[in-house]
Amino acid sequence: MSVADVMQSVGLTQGGFYKQFASKAALVDEAAAKAFADMAGCLAALDDDHGGHDAAWSSLIDSYLSPEARDNPGDACPAAGFAGDFSRDPEWHDTYAAGVRDMAGWIAPEDTGLAALSTLVGALLLARATAGSPISEEILRAARKAAVRLTG
Repeated sequence: MSVADVMQSVGLTQGGFYKQFASKAALVDEAAAKAFADMAGCLAALDDDHGGHDAAWSSLIDSYLSPEARDNPGDACPAAGFAGDFSRDPEWHDTYAAGVRDMAGWIAPEDTGLAALSTLVGALLLARATAGSPISEEILRAARKAAVRLTG
């Protein structure tokens, strides 16, 4: 979709876009940064809502690796939602990498957080790709168990 198409769909001119953003890449980068910031806020709220990190992490595992999350990709976290697109354009790597590092850091320190986040994101993508097949549910179930074991 072109900038002109997007702007026309919201009743604005293409010039209005470039007053706000230097390029489409700048828009995508800013949108990704906002999505990761929103996710960080949600993770902090989970800690508050569940009275501590362990209960919040358990809740995240259950909701992230659920049929509902699998079947509603528009509601997904930015790590899963942007993974395919951001792998194709180096302009956005820094924003994506920072967001992933922050999410992993919320889960657990260093390698444990990265491994756990990789398990969640990878499982969600695989479950979506196999939705409607019995293996999709198996992937979600196995990843829930693995995520708990990783963070012990």
